[in-house]
Amino acid sequence: MQYLVNVLDGSPTTGGQTSGRATDAEMAAIDAFNDRLRADGHWVFAAGLAAPELATVVDNRDDAGLVTDGPYVATTEFVAGVWIWDVADADVALRLATEASKACNRRLEIRPVL
Repeated sequence: MQYLVNVLDGSPTTGGQTSGRATDAEMAAIDAFNDRLRADGHWVFAAGLAAPELATVVDNRDDAGLVTDGPYVATTEFVAGVWIWDVADADVALRLATEASKACNRRLEIRPVL
């Protein structure tokens, strides 16, 4: 089963103050975690994302042709990166998410891919 793992940055408890880009220590921990994912056969894909201010929202429902600069919602938290994991079940996904949250020093949202 595959899971999408969203890496969340910003914080509702600090008024949206972001932690910014990963520190060198966080990047080293993320790299080590990613190496373990690959070795265990769970790795599918991972990527960091640019700041929400660089997003563009396109809405062409009913031929509306709307293109808006900036994130799709105004919020204090945003998705800073993603993983896609291939794991046996939700228990493995939760175990890995616990390790990943520590490695990247961020909160994570995990969701099954349909």
